[in-house]
Amino acid sequence: METAPEPLTPNTQPQAILLVGFGGPEKAADVIPFLENVLRGRNVPRERMLEVANHYYHFGGISPINQHMRELMAALEVKLRERGPALPLYWGNRNWDPMLADTIGRMRSDGIRRAVAFVMSAYSSYSGCRQYLEDIARAREAVGPGAPDIDKLRVFYNHPGFIEPVTGHVLSAFQRIPEERRSGTALVFSAHCIPVSMAATSRYEAQLAEACRLVSERLGRSDWRLVYQSRSGPPSQPWLGPDIGDYLRELRAAGTRDVVIVPIGFVSDHMEVLYDLDTEASELCEQLGLHMVRAATVGNHPAFVSMIRELVCERMGELPPRWLGNLGPSHDVCEPGCCPAPARR
Repeated sequence: METAPEPLTPNTQPQAILLVGFGGPEKAADVIPFLENVLRGRNVPRERMLEVANHYYHFGGISPINQHMRELMAALEVKLRERGPALPLYWGNRNWDPMLADTIGRMRSDGIRRAVAFVMSAYSSYSGCRQYLEDIARAREAVGPGAPDIDKLRVFYNHPGFIEPVTGHVLSAFQRIPEERRSGTALVFSAHCIPVSMAATSRYEAQLAEACRLVSERLGRSDWRLVYQSRSGPPSQPWLGPDIGDYLRELRAAGTRDVVIVPIGFVSDHMEVLYDLDTEASELCEQLGLHMVRAATVGNHPAFVSMIRELVCERMGELPPRWLGNLGPSHDVCEPGCCPAPARR
C-alpha cells in the first residue's frame, strides 16, 4: 500500500538538492591527506593506513568515486529538466573536495535557505546515515549564520529504482557463466563490514538481508549468501561475518566451480569494489580454481537516477513512496537517537 507523506509547507519546501558523497583522491598526492581525513578521530595504526594507501596507488592514486558523482549529477540534471522539480543541484563530500562546508557556503551565497540531501548509502547504520547527518551539521556550523537547513532523504535499500537495476546486473553476470553450469553457480552478495556494536544499534543487517532477498526472488533463486568485505578494525573487536575470503574458500572446498559476486552494499564502483573484489577476491578465486564473475553496481542506471528524483518529489508531497517487499518505506525523518555511534574501545 502506498501513502503520501504530509506535504511540506511553502516555508519548508526545498530550494535545492544536495548530493552527499564519501569523496576520494584523484591523484597520488591526495591519497594520504584523504585517508587522514577518513581516519581522523579513529584509533587506526598508521601501518594500516599505509596498507590501504597502497590500494589507491595500485590505481594511480585515483578513486573513481568523484567521477561517478559528476556523472550522476549530469544525469540527474537532465532528469530534472525533463520532469522537474526545477531545483538546482549541489555536491559535497565527507572526506575530500568538494567538501561539504565549501558546498554549503556556496549554497548560502546563492540564496539557498533549505535543501534536501541525497546520501550515497542505501542502508541505515552509523557510518551510512547518522555520521552523514553529523557531517552536515558540522559543515553548517562552520558556514555559520544563514547556512541552509538541510533535510536528509530516506534510505532506499528496498526501492524499485535500486533493486531492479541490481537484478538486471546480476542477470547479466549469470550470462557470463556457461549455460550448463549456471544452476550450480553460487550467488554471493557482498557488503561493507561494520563492527557488531554498530550493527546492533541499526537496521543494517536486516535491510541488507531484505535487499538480497528481493533480488534473489526476482532471479528465482532461494540459495544465496550475504558476506562482508573490507574489514578495517582491530582483531580484538567483533565485526560482522562471514568474511568474503573465508566463504569463497568454503565454496571451493564444497566443490563449487562458479560464483557470481554482487556488491549490493555499494552504489558505485569505488575502491572497496575495484580493489577488494576485482583485485583481491579475484586473485583468491584464481588461486582456488573458482570461476568468479562480479556483477556491476547500480552506478548511474536510469532507474536509479529516476529514483533520486522520486525521493525528492516524495519529500515534497508530490509523489507517494514506492517500495518492494514487506518492510515498507524507511522512516522519512531520522529520530535524534537513530543509528548512534558505536562505543569506542
